[in-house]
Amino acid sequence: MTQSISIFDTTLRDGTQGEGISLTAEDKLKIALKLDALGIHYIEGGNPGSNSKDIEFFKRARELNLNAKLTAFGSTRRKNSTCEQDGNLRNLIESGAKAATLVGKTWDFHVHTALQTTLEENLAMIGESIAFLKRHGLEAVFDSEHFFDGYKANPEYALAALTRAREAGADWIVLCDTNGGTLPSEISEIVSSVTAQVKAPIGIHTHNDCELAVANTLAAVSAGARQIQGTINGYGERCGNANLCSIIPTLQLKLGYPVVSDEQLRSLTSVARYVGEIANVMLPVNQPYVGTAAFAHKGGIHVSAILKDSKTYEHIAPELVGNKQRVLVSELAGQSNILSKAQEMGLDVTTDSAKAKGVIERIKQLEHEGYQFEGADASLELLLREAYTDIVDVFSVESFKILVEKSKAGGTQTEAIVKLNVGGQQVYTAAEGNGPVNALDNALRKALSQYFPGIREIHLSDYKVRVLDEKETTAAKVRVLIESTDFKESWSTVGVSSNVIEASWEALIDSIRYALLGMSQSDFAPEAPREALGLINH
Repeated sequence: MTQSISIFDTTLRDGTQGEGISLTAEDKLKIALKLDALGIHYIEGGNPGSNSKDIEFFKRARELNLNAKLTAFGSTRRKNSTCEQDGNLRNLIESGAKAATLVGKTWDFHVHTALQTTLEENLAMIGESIAFLKRHGLEAVFDSEHFFDGYKANPEYALAALTRAREAGADWIVLCDTNGGTLPSEISEIVSSVTAQVKAPIGIHTHNDCELAVANTLAAVSAGARQIQGTINGYGERCGNANLCSIIPTLQLKLGYPVVSDEQLRSLTSVARYVGEIANVMLPVNQPYVGTAAFAHKGGIHVSAILKDSKTYEHIAPELVGNKQRVLVSELAGQSNILSKAQEMGLDVTTDSAKAKGVIERIKQLEHEGYQFEGADASLELLLREAYTDIVDVFSVESFKILVEKSKAGGTQTEAIVKLNVGGQQVYTAAEGNGPVNALDNALRKALSQYFPGIREIHLSDYKVRVLDEKETTAAKVRVLIESTDFKESWSTVGVSSNVIEASWEALIDSIRYALLGMSQSDFAPEAPREALGLINH
């Protein structure tokens, strides 16, 4: 039977050391609940004595009733002191955590240079600190900092540090590639040597400075490591930690280790994106397993093949990790892409190539002008529906005007005035906003919400502008991508123009048109034009 693997998540501690990531105590509590539901075995919450946020987190985390073992982080006692006098160790005991991670030096260079103490005093610091935790009933995890560098420099001393921790009662000995510079072959050889000499459960903690953190972790598992430390989305100091979103499915689906339940594994993509939202960090689209492009297909030959059998270009079924297959439509698309995308939308299409070729040519022309539909699925759907159905626009734009006034006092006021035709009725509205795009958005929704109240629930969640030709400076064409949400689903639209306001307006209009497609009759007011009923389930 394959041995089980314990997953140790340090997103809330090591992950927060990544550049640009800052989590409140409330953020940490929300993420901890998601990690627990995912089936993580250990959740390292931070250092309970280092700052007020972590103190608040551990205090409130006692009420979460986690299945995972909440773990506090600290370091061995100070040199030439006692554990009883060390406030850091007392904070670990008082945190309410079931387990504690102690980081200690195993590289003689660090002992002399960073700690500026003797090799024997460092060993005493390790042994006495671990024993102190065990006397107070905590599970003790020893993170052997810089172990691989230390082992390569002085293997006898590095192993002596591990032995001292084990003799003091450490439940886990975790080997850390702190600088992230070790290669998989070295990891495999050294972990194999350690497991043969140190009779203790071994863990692995790697960093991604050579983009090898996941590979090094898997090499360690093959060599006998049974605790995996890492973070969601690979967040962490410098280049980050080992990415659990890659490690967990690889262990379970490729190597056969029972890490989490199948149902929990299916939540992996949603957890990755949830943590990214809380951390305010956009996930790379090409992130393995959980990225939006992880199972996206663009080349016509690829799409033609996956329509016959998805295994032709997918190493796993995306549903196993809660992701989904996507067919991209671009200037590289073939007929298979168009037909697949249209069928995905429930459109009645045939293999008649004339219409598909017409759509492809239209997309090629638009992309030549600067449009891009890979990140604007809603605009693409509108384009396909116009080609394959008798979609009716229930409103049209007659004009819009923007007024920007900057006062002597330094404040700026922006107002947008919009004139629409809704089912033959002229609608004239004005609204203020935080800048011209926000003002236009407010005015547009104000004008339409009297006919379609459901529009009030729609909000912009992201707004991006890209200059298409920097050489044209301020006269350059720009592409605007807008993401909208009704808090049930999200959709993206695109606009292109040499005028950033016009490009934004185009994307805004597409966003509203797409939203109307998904509304039910109950979302329409009695005053709504009769043509709107034709949009329902179109």
